[in-house]
Amino acid sequence: MSNPESTERPATLEALSYLLVLSRPRFWLYLAGPVLVGVAYGAETVSELGSPAGIALVAYFLLPANVYLYGVNDVYDRGIDATNPKKDGRETRYRGQRYVPVAVVVCGALALPVAAIVPRVAWPWIGTFLVLGAAYSAPPTRFKTTPFLDSLSNGLYVVPGAAAYAAVAGVQPPLLAVLGGWLWAMGMHTFSAIPDIEPDRKAGIRTTATLLGERRTYAYCGACWLASAGAFALLDPRFGAVLLVYPVLVVAITASSVAVDRAYWWFPAINTVVGTVLTLGGLWGMTYG
Repeated sequence: MSNPESTERPATLEALSYLLVLSRPRFWLYLAGPVLVGVAYGAETVSELGSPAGIALVAYFLLPANVYLYGVNDVYDRGIDATNPKKDGRETRYRGQRYVPVAVVVCGALALPVAAIVPRVAWPWIGTFLVLGAAYSAPPTRFKTTPFLDSLSNGLYVVPGAAAYAAVAGVQPPLLAVLGGWLWAMGMHTFSAIPDIEPDRKAGIRTTATLLGERRTYAYCGACWLASAGAFALLDPRFGAVLLVYPVLVVAITASSVAVDRAYWWFPAINTVVGTVLTLGGLWGMTYG
């Protein structure tokens, strides 16, 4: 006679494995990275780098927030993803597993104990992430199907950094930093939508990228990233110099024969390097400032 526990264990491991893939591990730092940057610039002493609020935000935005964000996306994109070739490779398709919506709700709710740890000044940013994370993919708003609103709403990726800065510093982050980060996220989101132009058009989905087409989308991304570098330069010219790497990359990609499907996979590494440079800059300023 078979042991019920022996059959439950593989099923549980399979579910956890699926949720791990769903959370897009290569993109984890897109949410957790800004937290590290926010902590580095919000802290005035070394001891504040390890504050409970900072640690709680890193832990939440590293994994649970990614399950929440991409889980909502996959549940409501089930029909579209059925024909998306990107789901045949490093991503996976949602096939109606009942535990996925449950996991999404649980991961969203985990923001509540995090909010209990961080100062109230950070609460609006956590709330903004939860609202935009759902509104981007879920009806009735479903911003991802409205050109330019899809791009604008993806400023949500800078929200974790703003929350971390506010939680550690006790005050809101500089407006120019939020604006620069928001513009960067808009460019990054729209660039990532270029490989989906044809699948989205076939599925009848309207996005900024499907509206503009590939060439003009490159120009849009370059404009967002150039404006982002400009905003950061007003805050500190060194920040602006670092962020100029993005519009330069757009020019290099459009001028070369590199396919966007290939270039798309470079950006997690590029973003990690840029985020590391910014974080080290914050630590240097705290130490020697």
